[in-house]
Order: sequence, then C-alpha cells, then structure tokens
Amino acid sequence: MSGKTRRIGIYGGTFDPIHTGHMAAARGACQALGVDRLLLIPDGTPPHKELAEGSATPGDRLEMARIAADRLGAKCPVEVLDIEQSRAGKSYTCDTLRALRQRYPRDELWLLMGTDMFLTLHQWREPETICALAGICAFGRSAGDGKDTFAPQKRRLKERYGARVKIIGLPDLVEVSSTQLRAALAAGERPDALDESVYGYILRRRLYGTRADLTRLGWDDLRACSYSMIRAKRIPHVWGCEEEAVRLARRWGANPDDARAAAILHDCTKYLNLEEQLSLCEKYGILLDDMERVTLKLLHAKTGAAIAGEEYGMSEAICSAIYYHTTGRADMTQLEKILYIADYMEPSRDFDGVERLRELVYRDLDAAVRLGLEMTIEEMKGYGSPVHEKTLEALDFLRKEQKKNNG
Repeated sequence: MSGKTRRIGIYGGTFDPIHTGHMAAARGACQALGVDRLLLIPDGTPPHKELAEGSATPGDRLEMARIAADRLGAKCPVEVLDIEQSRAGKSYTCDTLRALRQRYPRDELWLLMGTDMFLTLHQWREPETICALAGICAFGRSAGDGKDTFAPQKRRLKERYGARVKIIGLPDLVEVSSTQLRAALAAGERPDALDESVYGYILRRRLYGTRADLTRLGWDDLRACSYSMIRAKRIPHVWGCEEEAVRLARRWGANPDDARAAAILHDCTKYLNLEEQLSLCEKYGILLDDMERVTLKLLHAKTGAAIAGEEYGMSEAICSAIYYHTTGRADMTQLEKILYIADYMEPSRDFDGVERLRELVYRDLDAAVRLGLEMTIEEMKGYGSPVHEKTLEALDFLRKEQKKNNG
C-alpha cells in the first residue's frame, strides 16, 4: 500500500435499529478526530448482551446500517462491513481489530464508543490487545456525561495498557433508547429518532412488530418506503419530480394524487443491478425486447411499475405512467405525459434548454413532451447510443397529432 497514513474511525454496535443518535455520534466523532474513512460494523452476536426478542436479523441490521451510512452526511467515505456477522461465534472487538489491522496495516485505527462501553472497556476480552491496535475515542451518550465521568477510566487505561484515549464532546448529542424505539414502532408510532429511509425499510420489512399495510400508506410513509430503496443523492430528484408532477396534474386536469404516487415510486428500483432487474422481470412476467434485456437504464421503469402495483397496490393508470416514464410511447395518457416530462425537467435538472421546456409545459403539454422526446433522441444519438423504438413511436405520434390539429 502506498500513500500517506490514513486515520480510520471504527464504530460498532448492535444497531437494532440504527438511529439518529448513532448517526450524530458518528458524524461528531469523525469531525473531532479528522478521520479519512469511517467503518460502521454491526454486531453479529454481541458478547455483552442478549438481543431482545423481536430484534431484526443480522442481515436487516446490516442493510439498515448501509442505508444510514448513505444518509450520514459525513465528510469522509463511510463503509459498512459485515466482518463480525460473517465470523462464527460472539463478536469480540479484539478479533475485529486484528482483522482490520491486517486489512489496513499502515493506517491509524480509532475505536469510537459511547460512555457505557468506554467505562467497561477494561472488562472486555483482551483489553490490552484492543488498546495496542487502536486508539480509543469516547463520547458522552447523555448531557450529564462530562469530563469527571471519563477521567478515572482514561487514567486506568493509560496506566494499565498504554492506551491512546481521546474524549470528545458532541455538539449534536441525541439521547435515544433503542428499547423505547422498538416499543414505539410496535405500537404503530413513527419515532423522530429514525432516519426517514431507515424507517421506510422497517415498514417494508415489517420489523419490530410493525404491521403497515403497504397498499394503504399515507404520503409520508410511502415516501419513506420509496426513499429506503434508493440512494440519498437521488432523493432530491424524486422529491422534485413529485412536486412538478402534482403542479402539472392540477394545470392539465389529471388526478394530482395519481401523479404524486407515480412520481414518488417512479425510481424505486433505480439502483438494482442488471441481475436483480432481470430477476424481477422474470418474477412478474415482464416481457423484454432485445434492447431492454441488456440496458439497465430502461429496466427500472418496468420493474418499478411492477413493484408499485404488486407491493403498493397502485392502480393500472399509475403503474402505466411509471412503466413508460423513461421511453414514452405512442398515444400516451395525460398522466403518462405528466410523469414523463416532470421526470425530465423537475427543478434539480440542469441542461441546455430546460428553462424553455419549463416555460412551454404550462402552455402546451403535448408540445413540451414532444420537445423533451426530441431532446432525448438528439442526446442519445450524440452519445452514439441506440434510441428505443417506443421513444421514436411516441415522437412520431405527437408530430402526427400536431399536423392533424394544425390542419
């Protein structure tokens, strides 16, 4: 390995579920330490406690950690490791650090932990190994955790094991009880201490006693479920598409609720890989042409429509709008046109001609869709990429309608 020595933060825990308290602690510790990379490591079988009845599976806790990592907003790369879940037996920190030292032989490792963990560190398995392999960064988990709380343990660890210890304060301290969180979820509440996308994952997987009927979700919960399936960087686009689609529906006499639902879900399978997309197509009997079978960008519209109908109980009109939002088609419905053009020119989009499109769409919907199709085809040809036949058919149909109306 070449290059400078990096400082790597290591934050482990049960994360059952991972919540805003964990996320605030991770952000604060990373900033205070100036780490170059953060590793989130969900426990496999924690040695210090039994997992509560009704806890999430290791796989679900890992996936929630991945969602939270994507939303963390840390100023360094964040990676979620299954290093403890893939190792048999109890998850001892000394074993994890040995493995990480082999993976990062030249880097500076720092173990992040809250008050309770720090104050009992001398009772863990091989504390001398832990202190030799990593620095210890401890942070308060409640407003009452001041310097006096940490000082005796800091002194003990230095004297016994030569530990490097850094005590930090967290300006955005969030006090959260995982036990209370799980109880609130089981009672049908939506806790503020859960990131929206993590909450959506919990609803989708029906974790912690949640029993949401996915076909009868309110808008906030539908958004949470949709956002849990995509990357954080995509959320502003989906939000912008939703707001634009609703405005256009009101302008052109379509059902605003249908437009909202279609926009919320239109990209829900955007980040599935080709194998996952094709598997869903097989599951739901989606027929593909030769171009679609090998073009990942085209598949998410079809699989997204299937998920919208099968899992969220959306109407045929909504599913059809999602199905054709990427390619368009000849003789599109009003809702299909609205979603197609809202997706293309929502407020976060930035390309030559978009302002013209935004002005045109409120005067003449067909003209705006026609222009959007023309711009798409021109762009695809500029890249040397093939244009889907349904896109060509959509443009041809609208041009013929234009001539008929002018004629």
